[in-house]
Amino acid sequence: MKKLLSLATALTLLAGAGAAQQITVMSWGGTYSQSQIEAYHKPFTAQTGISVINVDSDNPAIPIKAQVEAGNVTTDVVDIEYADAIRLCDEGMLEEIDPAILPPAPDGTPATEDFLPQGLNDCAVGSIVFSTIFAYDSTRFPDEAPQSMADFFDIETFPGKRGLKKAPKALLEMALMADGVPADEVYALLSTDEGIDRAFAKLDSIKRHVVWWETGAQPPQLLADGEVAMTTAYNGRIFTAAVSEGKPFEMVWDGQVYEYNLFAIPRGAPNQEAALEFIKFATDTQRLADQAKWISYGPARRSSAGLVGLYQDGRTEMGPHMPTSPENMRNALASSYDFWVDREAELTERFSAWLAAR
Repeated sequence: MKKLLSLATALTLLAGAGAAQQITVMSWGGTYSQSQIEAYHKPFTAQTGISVINVDSDNPAIPIKAQVEAGNVTTDVVDIEYADAIRLCDEGMLEEIDPAILPPAPDGTPATEDFLPQGLNDCAVGSIVFSTIFAYDSTRFPDEAPQSMADFFDIETFPGKRGLKKAPKALLEMALMADGVPADEVYALLSTDEGIDRAFAKLDSIKRHVVWWETGAQPPQLLADGEVAMTTAYNGRIFTAAVSEGKPFEMVWDGQVYEYNLFAIPRGAPNQEAALEFIKFATDTQRLADQAKWISYGPARRSSAGLVGLYQDGRTEMGPHMPTSPENMRNALASSYDFWVDREAELTERFSAWLAAR
């Protein structure tokens, strides 16, 4: 595998020339970007003298591909989902990263053995595990609260509008689980025409009750404004609204679909040496644990788990709020990156046609 740079070059960078540099990191915005600024950007600048400019996008994979194709790359580090990391790497849009240069765990375990499954890719290094879950406003259901994915689709028992992300990934899986398909059988069924038809039929049952969202900040706002009674959402966004802002929101972990976000370097990034130093810094054991102080996403390294402590409020234990907590994993589904790399274009086209149909 090609090495992006040698260790000697990296040390030279930190020793002198890098002190006056800056890098641009593109991420997803909101509480998530803020957690990266606090856990990664600020301490990285303090240690190296390299300043970090944060740029947000609804989906960083899209502008990064456009930048590389146009030969005008202005981003040094990008935060992307695993399926996009695989696809962009295969398309030659990302620089390769040799995992041998990544810091080991504190006990000396090599990074290649310390990262969780799908935590490393030829062109990307994992940072967090996040989940798509559903949440509800507890004031709307004072007598009986929803407890399962089936309840989310049960408009009669739990009336009210539903918020859904305007994309098929995670949504089709949730529809099948709500229809009684065990989590470990979802992708086998979704790989068939029968399974796809069944997922869309389940979505048909709530289609007229749906309010669609597209960015991570929207679901908690939809709940707060009373536009929906329940919504799918990223778990970290709901946690922040409930714990930091005191909103009466509850998460349901049943049927959660969890996946990874990773750091990568776009092909032709202007500050590749500094970008790689940032990735090495941000994905070491302690830094990944530190991010959990700011948002409830699980670290992508095994050695980080025991270092996860309290939320920034100094009171809330973060462990139980992680997607990877044993209690939350009872009926969880790992997003199949292979499935979505192969089928996303086709299923997005069908999803768009379904949306447009009366």
